[in-house]
This record gives sequence, C-alpha cells and structure tokens, in this order.
Amino acid sequence: MRVTVYAVGKMKAGPERELAERYFDRFAKAGTALGFEFTGVSEITESRGGNADQRKVDEASRVYEALDNGAALILLDERGKELGSEAFAEQMGKIRDGGKRQLILALGGPDGHDPQLRARADLVLAMGKMTWPHQLARILIAEQLYRAVTILSGHPYHRV
Repeated sequence: MRVTVYAVGKMKAGPERELAERYFDRFAKAGTALGFEFTGVSEITESRGGNADQRKVDEASRVYEALDNGAALILLDERGKELGSEAFAEQMGKIRDGGKRQLILALGGPDGHDPQLRARADLVLAMGKMTWPHQLARILIAEQLYRAVTILSGHPYHRV
C-alpha cells in the first residue's frame, strides 16, 4: 500500500525538517517488508483564498486530486479521535489488510480541514488535545508511522 503525507505549507530546512525526514526514512525502510511503500511528503501551498472556508476548499482540492477511488484517508485534526500508538498501528494494518492500495495522511492548514473532506475521511485523528505547530505535527506523524511498522513487525522499538 502506498502511503503519502499531504501537508499544507512548506517546511524550511533546519533541525525540525531533518528530524521528520529521519523518521520518514526509517518508516520507508521498515515499512517495505510489511507492505507499506512510503511515497513521500507532498507539500501543498497554503491557499490565498479570501476567507477561511475558501482556503479550506482550495487546500482540500489538492488532496482530492491525489485520492484513488479506493484510497484511505486519515486527516490529522485536533478535534479528531485520540488513539494510542498500538491502536494507530492496528488501524494501519487494517487499512492495508483491507486491500487499500493507497493511504493519504493529511495535515491541514491554519484554518483546518474542509468539512466535506472530513466527511470523506476514514479516520480523523488527533495527536492529543493540544494544538501543535505544523513542523512538530509533521515530526509526530513521521515518528508514529515508524512506530506503527515496528509494532506490526514485533520490533522492540515500542515498549509499554
């Protein structure tokens, strides 16, 4: 299953980008044996729409363009469902084992996600009740993707 992260905004060079890339690289290497093909991070330019609703629609249209008919979509949103790492790994495994060829994880812009995109999502996921800066959210999802494949493979990286 191809896994792509869509993120509104560009991450500048620096330690945050390096850390995110380190975990995405680990995920790419470890995930292959488990049927996860990491296709990278697609950065979506932040919309210049006149209001928040228009910006959300503009940004969502880029995600829609990438979705295959049978693709799974996980939106990252502070108002989403909170899952522990093991439950997230289980969700990843279920999506893969359910025959999905593609999984997109989408980080929205400052205005959040378009309601129609939220309705289309297979899972709206929160990384806690706190609001995280975009750079940290990208690092957190990169690490959790890596952690998920280590959990699924029985690797000792994840300890309870």
